[in-house]
Amino acid sequence: MAAHLEFPKRNAAYAATFDKGDLALPPAKKYIVITCMDARVEPASQLGIELGDAHVIRNAGGVAQDAIRSIVISQRLLGTREIAVFHHTGCGMLLFTTEHLREVVKDADPGNAVVAEAVDKIDFLEFGHLQESVKSDVKFLQEHPLVLKDTKVTGWIYDVTTGKVSQVV
Repeated sequence: MAAHLEFPKRNAAYAATFDKGDLALPPAKKYIVITCMDARVEPASQLGIELGDAHVIRNAGGVAQDAIRSIVISQRLLGTREIAVFHHTGCGMLLFTTEHLREVVKDADPGNAVVAEAVDKIDFLEFGHLQESVKSDVKFLQEHPLVLKDTKVTGWIYDVTTGKVSQVV
């Protein structure tokens, strides 16, 4: 069954007890979590984040470069002042290179120049070492001219097999 067919039923159950309609737009605890889109990562329950507490930005690998647009909006318009970068064990971003993924896409649609040109413009921002990727993302944010200078930036790894987090930076 297609997932979207379950949305109305599941939402009705959620909405039946929903009592958070009066939450303010800015996150109450003024922080951002950047993390991966991996289905095994669920930052609200894993970190005890309540609805309305924080901005959670998710992308493939939880890569800071890919999140900068959202960070600027979060900080400049909604008052966040802390950023926590969370990467995780077993991440798919450790398993390929940009060149390999470009070839996979091109091979799936051989001879399509539009697809080839489009995929060649994307840097998939893969990484080769988990701890180094966290350190690199923290450094990127600390040095980025659009991230507010007084921002506290930390880096973490979530272990998908134990459910535990450990601070790297």
